[in-house]
Amino acid sequence: MESGSPSARSSEPFPQKTLSNLLGGAIALLTLLLPLVAIATFSANRLPNLPSPPSYPLSGVRR
Repeated sequence: MESGSPSARSSEPFPQKTLSNLLGGAIALLTLLLPLVAIATFSANRLPNLPSPPSYPLSGVRR
């Protein structure tokens, strides 16, 4: 039989392809999410406490 025939293709190990797809997907998700989690974690802890600016009386404005 030829190697390109449908019967030869059905004998390929299907679970190995599924496992490699899952592993590749997990690596891709970690690659995308890990920097976002790190940025969110460290930026939330290092926000400076800035004092509010003083209010100045505006001339010509009536309340």
